[in-house]
Amino acid sequence: MLLILAQWLQDDFGFLRVFNYITFRAVMATVTALLIGLAAGPWVIRKLSALKMGQAVRTDGPQTHLVKSGTPTMGGVLILIGIFVSCMLWADLSNRFIWIVMIVTFGFGMIGWVDDYRKVAHRDPKGMASREKFLWQTLIGLFAAIYLAFSVSEINNLKVLQLFYEWLKSGFALDLPAKTNLLLPFIKEVSYPLGMMGFIILSYLVIVGSSNAVNLTDGLDGLVIMPVILVGAALGAFAYVMGNAIYAKYLLFPYIPGAGELMIFCGAMGGAGLAFLWYNTHPAQVFMGDVGALALGGALGTIAVIVRQEIVLFVMGGIFVAETVSVMLQVFWFKFTKKHFGEGRRIFRMAPLHHHFELGGWKETQVVVRFWIITILLVLIGLSSLKLR
Repeated sequence: MLLILAQWLQDDFGFLRVFNYITFRAVMATVTALLIGLAAGPWVIRKLSALKMGQAVRTDGPQTHLVKSGTPTMGGVLILIGIFVSCMLWADLSNRFIWIVMIVTFGFGMIGWVDDYRKVAHRDPKGMASREKFLWQTLIGLFAAIYLAFSVSEINNLKVLQLFYEWLKSGFALDLPAKTNLLLPFIKEVSYPLGMMGFIILSYLVIVGSSNAVNLTDGLDGLVIMPVILVGAALGAFAYVMGNAIYAKYLLFPYIPGAGELMIFCGAMGGAGLAFLWYNTHPAQVFMGDVGALALGGALGTIAVIVRQEIVLFVMGGIFVAETVSVMLQVFWFKFTKKHFGEGRRIFRMAPLHHHFELGGWKETQVVVRFWIITILLVLIGLSSLKLR
């Protein structure tokens, strides 16, 4: 919105040309989202408390968490408000990537809102049924994956529609350009062609998988938001590089016109996340809830698909991956041993992984900060793949 206004007035006020720089608008988006979150935080917390949106803590979890029962949840709404307002002000609203990331973010956020509401309204920690949640995630994820298959390949929505029409006319046999190939980090000029269906399937798995992985990680005060901010900032750097023809060519990445604008979204997500952390740090005044975790995870996955860094997201989000794998292994082993030995056994003291360390004697703040440190190291490894190729 402000970009359009600045471009209209820049002939009379030359200093407004600074709005044309993505880096400037990304910084301002970060600051704007941060200030909105800090200012709106007390009001949101009071509103959630007045509506009795208190967290129902699972009784089979660590006993130290029982004192958190009744803490306002659905605080992810605060993050989404900051992202929305900041992007509306600072992003190029004609950019196709901004809108698809917003659709996924707020679509998944709506799923999380329904899930959280059912938890607090019925005082049931389980919330929405897994099958119902997965169905809605699948619909949004497939829509985004199909759209991205064409939008990454072209430069605007008109070209996207033309390519989609050609794909239909070809009997679904049209090949995608090389820029949609799966890139391997740290390996120069090597990529694997996925084909149309391969791209759609991989994109769907990345978007939905990231959403659920971030949601599983959200279990301790401040645990998930800092890794989201760090990974989002790194993806913003990749977006800036791949949206710039000169940098992309120099660093041997495919040039994806319009991808650089995602730096504004990543900045807004980082600012809103920092504001939320102000109120979510231990002892938390508000919890993120599924409304925030599902939305942020979906956003990270969508951006990673656009900038063709699915594998790098897997590396940088190693904490999310470890938390998810711990749950999968725990469930599989429990069911397997119960079927074959008559008694379910566990690999970890409790899953997700952060509870395993809690029950092992780590304080909640120790788990959180140590997971942050690990994420910083993994993000630095991911960023090094920009040059080490």
